[in-house]
Amino acid sequence: MNADDAPESSINPCCSPVRAADAPSRADSPAHSGARVPQPAGSAFGAGPAADVRPVHEEVLIPAGSFLMGDGFGEGNPADGETPVHEVRVDAFRIDAAAVTNHQFAAFISATSYRTDAERYGTSAVFHLAVQAPAAHVLGEAAGAPWWLNVRGADWSHPNGRNSSWRDVADHPAVHVSHRDARAYCRWAGRRLPTEAEWEYAARGGLDGLRYPWGNELLDREGNHRCNIWQGVFPTTNARDDGFLATAPVRSFAPNGYGLFEVSGNVWEWCSDRFLPRYYRETPTDNPRGPATGVGRVMRGGSYLCHDSYCNRYRVAARSSNTPESSTGNCGFRTVMDVWHP
Repeated sequence: MNADDAPESSINPCCSPVRAADAPSRADSPAHSGARVPQPAGSAFGAGPAADVRPVHEEVLIPAGSFLMGDGFGEGNPADGETPVHEVRVDAFRIDAAAVTNHQFAAFISATSYRTDAERYGTSAVFHLAVQAPAAHVLGEAAGAPWWLNVRGADWSHPNGRNSSWRDVADHPAVHVSHRDARAYCRWAGRRLPTEAEWEYAARGGLDGLRYPWGNELLDREGNHRCNIWQGVFPTTNARDDGFLATAPVRSFAPNGYGLFEVSGNVWEWCSDRFLPRYYRETPTDNPRGPATGVGRVMRGGSYLCHDSYCNRYRVAARSSNTPESSTGNCGFRTVMDVWHP
């Protein structure tokens, strides 16, 4: 594999480790073979949202237009491939105002009995300060990133481990959702994941060429935080100046100019594109859909673990990736719909 084709490093501090190579394969999963997998009696879903009711997606209409895509400040990691800056045109589309929440994802699970990759594997990565699980469920640290723990029973319905529940954070973004899981949700909801170009265009909120969705300064004039990222000494002390240790409820911070919430920080968001660091050197400029090859899938927006001291990927141009079966305690998604013209 060419170095330019490699997925994001497994020790990217604000991302999470990729799935272990010895984990079950996709072919092992009834959920991916088309079979319906019933949940066991007494499962976490209980009397959840009605099975025949799809959740409402509060959408924002993004007009067709052009923008300058990429890092114009020279602040990105060269291995991420945020340059060269290039003009891109996208058609109009509708995008979720906020990331898909636990309550919305629970409706999908209740309706389909789908089993996520984290549930099939039996484990997922949880940030060490957020773990809520018996000590015996903590199976070890990620190599080179000891702040990530492999926790048995961590999944979308138990975001911090077996002693946590999605019901306590129903209005938070759904996490421990792999790229494959996000696509399954989209198929059920009649939606799709945004392309990387659509995501950045929408996240910029009409402000072309700036560092963040709101401008170039991280804090407002009063010193208040505009997004959920890390404050303090990573990875041991989070001062929680923004009010949160881990995920925040959606709509906790002011929206951008298009009305999108938390496109910087809180959780990474999956895009539909495959990831190649060199892609910006050869990308089409009209509705780009990503490269035809590549192992990883693009993630955008950064998360609650980002901090300038080690990971500034909450910038609107920043990009990262993970393998499509990987699930994490800091990655979710939002969905889009095409705008059809007669």
